[in-house]
Amino acid sequence: MELRVNTAATDQEAQAIAKALASHFGEEVELYPKRGDDLLATAAPDESEILTDASEAAAEAIDAAAAGDGGSKNAASSGDDLGPTDREATLREEIDDILEGGPEKYRDRLSEQGKLFVRDRLDLWFGENGLQFEDGKFANFDSWHPSGREGEAESGDRLPADGLITGAAEFEGRDVHFMANDFTVKAGSMAEKGVEKFLRMQQRALKTGKPVLYLMDSSGGRIDQQTGFFANREGIGKYYYNHSMLSGRVPQICVLYGPCIAGAAYTPVFADFTVMVRDMSAMAIASPRMVEMVTGEEIDLDELGGPDVHARHSGSADLIAEDEEHARELVAKLIGYLPDNADEKPPQTEGRAPERSPAGIDSVVPQAPNRGYDMFDVIERVVDADSVLELRPEYGSEIITAFARIDGRPVGIVANQPKQRAGAIFPDAAEKAAQFIWTCDAYDVPLLYLCDTPGFMAGSGVEKEGILEQGKRMIYATSSATVPKQSVVVRKAYGAGIYAMSGPAYDPESVLGLPSGEIAIMGPEAAINAVYANKLAAIDDPEERAQKEQELREEYREDIDVHRMASEVIIDEIVPPSELRDELEARFAFYETVEKDLPDKKHGTIL
Repeated sequence: MELRVNTAATDQEAQAIAKALASHFGEEVELYPKRGDDLLATAAPDESEILTDASEAAAEAIDAAAAGDGGSKNAASSGDDLGPTDREATLREEIDDILEGGPEKYRDRLSEQGKLFVRDRLDLWFGENGLQFEDGKFANFDSWHPSGREGEAESGDRLPADGLITGAAEFEGRDVHFMANDFTVKAGSMAEKGVEKFLRMQQRALKTGKPVLYLMDSSGGRIDQQTGFFANREGIGKYYYNHSMLSGRVPQICVLYGPCIAGAAYTPVFADFTVMVRDMSAMAIASPRMVEMVTGEEIDLDELGGPDVHARHSGSADLIAEDEEHARELVAKLIGYLPDNADEKPPQTEGRAPERSPAGIDSVVPQAPNRGYDMFDVIERVVDADSVLELRPEYGSEIITAFARIDGRPVGIVANQPKQRAGAIFPDAAEKAAQFIWTCDAYDVPLLYLCDTPGFMAGSGVEKEGILEQGKRMIYATSSATVPKQSVVVRKAYGAGIYAMSGPAYDPESVLGLPSGEIAIMGPEAAINAVYANKLAAIDDPEERAQKEQELREEYREDIDVHRMASEVIIDEIVPPSELRDELEARFAFYETVEKDLPDKKHGTIL
């Protein structure tokens, strides 16, 4: 074996080093200087003596050779039997300790709460090999670990990773950034080092253009340690600045696994999509204790901000999962409709035939404009089988907002739901539709409008709830969307409803009508009452009056019939209902490269 040493050794020292190395490696050693070919010394194992502290240079040479610093001419053969040092073993022990999370008593409580330890949750999401790397395992290490500079802390003060895990992973074949709270560390609360990790993750997502997953389980800011992270320029407030910068740039998806209170509750509402887990998660601007202190109201957390509250009333929850596994399934489906960032196209899949035959569309749409039916009976005959993912189904249910695919192409569906209050547009439905349209446009998902509405709801109640404000936002979102849009007049399109549903004036690529379609300022009943009320009242005979009313109604419906609209080229085409799927497939394919320009301005003022 030929070895080189990086030292100026005397002949006696060189011979001692050679003997020591021969003994160490069990074979003959020839010792050379690091530079040059002059033989310094040679030794065989049977000539070696036991190494003593009399030869410090020999000990250093052995260390250098073991570390690969000796310049061996055949280092591969000399290093095969080398293994980790005690120093590496100590590091691995420290890492294993960090991976255990917070105090054991808090880990034991997780099963009672029906949820996973955060590291097990990451295994569920990303599998054995999906977690690519983690940043900041050693955050706050010095403050709690026995080997930290500040000495051993009390067991209840364990702060591994400062209670927040961040990194990168592969999820459903996609590279993503992620963060996950560790609820065993002070209830997932946020403090200085964890906040720093969160901010770095967001800022790196801006650079990479990759989606972000927020796996939230946090009680909010760590009040007893707020110095250094609450009001700082690079503190917790910067979360929401970064959320705003990421909004529309990369998809942000948040899943709630526990109580997210105060500052922690803003991440889910800033995200593009929020999933809550039933019987586990909640979000609120303040805890029940704080609410009682401020208002005197006694309320539990589920009633204050549980899944039902945000699914039905606030609209802050897009999807409700039944358990942790279901939450992952929902997000896996959701991300499949979205690109990695705003510069890319949504991913396409192999097309599939609809779940139900398109031939049945005309049969499920009643001719009578006031009869209810389920718009999903139409949707399932138009889109690929098993491709529908409805968002916010319990909020503003008069409008359906859903992702689906047509021949493998993702589309965002905005559809009136006639079985819910005749499909009239209420303030919450308009708000939901506006946000969905805006999100689809941000991520280049084409839009399909299915129109069957009497228009925006009227009355003192909805005026107080802001029907004009929310209706304005829906019309603005439709007007400003630059993605390809297809609008189908399924049945009635009355009043400003045709505007909100991307009618002819709103730059759709096509407006199609089914034979059941009608477009009018208002429906026949309202129109006749508005125009002919006095004339009808003057007819004394009830039968004659009813007959006249029927004649007027039929005349009015002829005037607003979709055939009249097609004759005047207000709409582009009347389509046989059984061919609607094929027609939409062709039009979305043809117009998929359409690019639209908006007026040169900083931004609008309506959303």
